[in-house]
Amino acid sequence: MSTDPILDCPLDQVPEGPAFIAAAMRWHFSPETGSPYWLDRAKTLGFDPREDVRTFEDLRRFPNVANELREVRVEDLIPRGYGADADVIGVYESGGTTGPPKRVVLLRDWLERLMHRTQQSLQARGYPESGHWLSLGPTGPHLIGELIRRQAARRGGIPFTVDMDPRWVKRCIAEGRADEAERYAEHLIDQSAHILETQNVRVLATTPPLLTRLARRKALVDLINAKVAAISWGGAHMDPDTRYLLRTEVFPNVKLYGSYGSTMILGGLAERVTAPEEDLIVFDTFSPYITFSVVDPETGEVVRYGDRGQVVMHHISKSFLLPNNLERDLATRVAPPPGQMGDSVADVGPLATFENETVIEGVY
Repeated sequence: MSTDPILDCPLDQVPEGPAFIAAAMRWHFSPETGSPYWLDRAKTLGFDPREDVRTFEDLRRFPNVANELREVRVEDLIPRGYGADADVIGVYESGGTTGPPKRVVLLRDWLERLMHRTQQSLQARGYPESGHWLSLGPTGPHLIGELIRRQAARRGGIPFTVDMDPRWVKRCIAEGRADEAERYAEHLIDQSAHILETQNVRVLATTPPLLTRLARRKALVDLINAKVAAISWGGAHMDPDTRYLLRTEVFPNVKLYGSYGSTMILGGLAERVTAPEEDLIVFDTFSPYITFSVVDPETGEVVRYGDRGQVVMHHISKSFLLPNNLERDLATRVAPPPGQMGDSVADVGPLATFENETVIEGVY
């Protein structure tokens, strides 16, 4: 079975939503092209996605299968339609905030599409086109480290990294060893300080908890204002007051932009460009590939614009399918830009508990 051209459309084109969804359903649920996981799971869905899923609203028919990705063999997630040509970049895991991590497979075709979109976002936000990047965040099985490394290379820089294990910090906090978590976080700052002092770092990518720690050291604040052109933050939430303080008083010479995403959607989305006085931190989606809904946690119904609810994430691409994934985040529902499926989200923050587990952000 040949691939519908809409699934392989040029990187600079945005396919029409319903037509793309219909083509993706045919690909992922046809015996010749679908992954072993989804072909088997289709037997218990109670509907035929090839016939019954045509619109963004139809994605709500799918059960949330994200927890099943803790145990699924990764080779069973690769669509058969790739044959021997599946170019696997790697296997990446969720943060392990609530139980064992979930795993996804990143294929090159999706990476190229995501990187094209990311480069457009960086260009629109005035990120430097040369100079090195420092990633003060997780690497290893966490997708964000891979993406930052490639972003740096594509913009003519060399990526520097600091070895970081966010799961250890969360474990320390959960076990009441806050002093150990504190020492570990300061250890990370110490390592980043030496890189900032000795290298031509133009972009700093880190998490809000670590960025606020950097801001406590005047020498580092002075270094960042003198050398760094842009700061990308993500991996944990940042409230509008903190963002305003960092933008206007701590790092007034540096562009400061957030990103919001998840390993489960194989990517992150850049903060909407707004006026400096705007106090909403808004994230638009990469429709039709990565989309959001904001729902009432009790009823599952979409809330009104301006109201808060729980974030539901959907990923639909040729290489991967994960619809209707209820995330651990609360957000305000915001009207999307014209042509975007689903919702934009603002002021994202964690739930206190998720899947009967306490949510611990730690340093990531």
